[in-house]
Amino acid sequence: MDSLQLVSSNKIFGGYQKVYAHESSELKCKMNFSIYLPPQADGDNVKLPVIFYLSGLTCTEQNFITKSGFQRYAAQHGIIVVSPDTSPRGVKIPGDDDSWDFGVSAGFYLDAVMDPWSKHYRMGSYVTKELYEIIQSAFSNLVDPTKFGIMGHSMGGHGALVSTLRNPGLFKSVSAFAPICNPSACPWGEKAFTGYLGKDKNQWAEWDATELVKKYDGPPLTLLIDQGAGDKFYKEKQLLPENLVEACRSVGVPVILNLREDYDHSYYYISTYIGEHFDFHAKILKA
Repeated sequence: MDSLQLVSSNKIFGGYQKVYAHESSELKCKMNFSIYLPPQADGDNVKLPVIFYLSGLTCTEQNFITKSGFQRYAAQHGIIVVSPDTSPRGVKIPGDDDSWDFGVSAGFYLDAVMDPWSKHYRMGSYVTKELYEIIQSAFSNLVDPTKFGIMGHSMGGHGALVSTLRNPGLFKSVSAFAPICNPSACPWGEKAFTGYLGKDKNQWAEWDATELVKKYDGPPLTLLIDQGAGDKFYKEKQLLPENLVEACRSVGVPVILNLREDYDHSYYYISTYIGEHFDFHAKILKA
């Protein structure tokens, strides 16, 4: 805990919503992450499951913790919830704030290989290695190291799926709201992958859930995908959940796609169904 700086702490649903800052070795900059400690964390000799939540384009660690209302469900189930930022901060790369879907707040949860992005834009390793290890070590008195799940929204839904499929067994449960399911085949993904990874589409496939699931060879896993049918980005073919479902079925990986009539891409939609996602994760993580 010595390397973590407490930024804020607020009591909510009997637990504490905290934000910490730290110097990231992967990203080579100062980063914030949030962690919700449910009321059960006050007990003696507790070992609680953990869910990571990855946010979408334009977000910070704040959006999810202030808009989704997840704390009610995390408190009910006794689950610790961790949410990182969405990109490196304060590193000042030319062009990093020219558009909302690339650069700042748009790290895409991958490890960039192209200059000048490769030095700092390593959100893939930040989530699955550095932050994962920080939570296990700094909160070792509270965390069950064998029971981690992950969820996310939009770009973060892509991140949750890819983090799980690339690292079999690291996360026992995974779900996503309106994820970018096949980034190699949509404008958002093509732009981000070209910038961060270059033009080699073999590299793209290593960070694309629809491609990764075709060669998944890990512990049994069910993918829970939630999608608003009124989502403009779904209609514009940015998200492509049907491609992921088809890929899952082709290799026998269980997948659930819930299409929600009239719901959009916003936190109004997420807050409506976040409780169902916590139920899904709790059944797996507390089994």
